Amino acid sequence: MSAQSRAIVLNGGSSSGKSSIARLLKERLKGRWLSFGIDDLIQAMPYRDLNDGDGLAISPSGKVDVGGAFRAYEQAWMCGLQAVAQRQVGLILEDVFISGPTAQQRWKENLRGLDILWVGVMCLPNVAEQRELARGDRQKGMARLQAESVHAGIEYDMVVDTTSASTGNCVDLIVMESERRWRSGR
Repeated sequence: MSAQSRAIVLNGGSSSGKSSIARLLKERLKGRWLSFGIDDLIQAMPYRDLNDGDGLAISPSGKVDVGGAFRAYEQAWMCGLQAVAQRQVGLILEDVFISGPTAQQRWKENLRGLDILWVGVMCLPNVAEQRELARGDRQKGMARLQAESVHAGIEYDMVVDTTSASTGNCVDLIVMESERRWRSGR
């Protein structure tokens, strides 16, 4: 299985396990794969554009509001990732679809021409919240708020649930689905 013009998009709330899955997927998938997450974009942005009201604002309750400056950076980032995939390097993308189906549509438009495997990464709100507290690098409340809301209206090819399944088991399922899908020439 070649990674040519392929992407795996992992959507899930904060602390659902997307990054752990992405790290292991890169090792288990055949071909060349790179992983990028929404956190990479946020870290790459200038701090001034994160908190100016037009960028990305995280309230004390963990609610995330996205403004026009953030969307402009996001658009450039998505276009760049599409160019990477056109160079026969598969993409594993981690995102949090705060804007629901609109977020998925942005990816569809920006990854046009790629074969995309859409994966929902589910986790019960109380478990995600426990992970969030253990991490210590997220605004408290974000994981609980996002655990279910980011999946509303999203169409997936498959779903994994990290509530009690190990990262390895989730990755096994994704690898099996990707091999089935891409072996058949889709």
